[in-house]
Amino acid sequence: MVDTATKSGAYAGAARPRSSLKRLMQRKSTIAFLLTLPLILIIASLVIYPAFYAVHLATLSKSMTKFVGFGNFTFLFKREVFWMVVQQSCIFAISAVVFKALIGFFVAHFIHAIPTKGQRKWRGMLLVPWVIPPAMSTLAWFWLFDPSYSAINWLLALFGIDPVPFLGNPYWARFSVILVNVWFGAPFFMIMYLAALKSVPEQLYEAAAIDGANWWQRLWYITLPMMRNIISITVMFSLIVTFANFDIVRVLTAGGPIDKTHVFATYAFLLGIQGGDIPLGAAVSLFMVPILGISAIFILRDVTKRGNEA
Repeated sequence: MVDTATKSGAYAGAARPRSSLKRLMQRKSTIAFLLTLPLILIIASLVIYPAFYAVHLATLSKSMTKFVGFGNFTFLFKREVFWMVVQQSCIFAISAVVFKALIGFFVAHFIHAIPTKGQRKWRGMLLVPWVIPPAMSTLAWFWLFDPSYSAINWLLALFGIDPVPFLGNPYWARFSVILVNVWFGAPFFMIMYLAALKSVPEQLYEAAAIDGANWWQRLWYITLPMMRNIISITVMFSLIVTFANFDIVRVLTAGGPIDKTHVFATYAFLLGIQGGDIPLGAAVSLFMVPILGISAIFILRDVTKRGNEA
């Protein structure tokens, strides 16, 4: 009897972990994690190792034979050009993301108001800037801004307006790189916001119309609250990509005139690749990490808070 009870208890103990493992494998979150695990491992191998290697490089001397600790960072902090690059990177990224978000929001509403049959044509046309390789499209903009052969200045001359030095004047050069970045990135915001608009129930708008709500009230009290998470995630993703942008500035101005359009990526390229000081270039690129990390924490915390409230 005792042996039988002991055996049955052992079987029950063995079955319990098996059943809990079975329940764990049946959870959607577990299945989703297992399906995305190969991609997570690939991204980890392509991102984590280079990130740690960049940290290692930033602590070396120019010859990469001597450990200098925070020496490269303290050297950068004493340079006026570096702080100008920090300022320009923030102005470039924030202003470009704001304009991309606004343009994408209003264009998404414009397309959403079109009958379903006509939306495909407009979506296809408006996505063209986003699908063209940035270097290729930026080269076309470079010719539009060229001081000698600029098509824009040719049109201005028809109206008696003096030519604009788009790439020769620091302020116009900043305007030009922001304009091209907005032109390239606004379709991404448009398609994300359009998808979010499709998910807003029409019954909410119908109920608001019955209550006498106007267009602005429907936008403020229905559309924006329903889209806030998508807006936040899209802004965060675009902020990261814009801060790390290289090709637009590199092709248009190469950081000029007189370093007035350099951003983190182009300045790191100038110091690390062209200047031969790879550790110093790595230190410049790493300075983006705390800025983007703090921005991501605030945005994701806000998204999580709204998710918990819902």
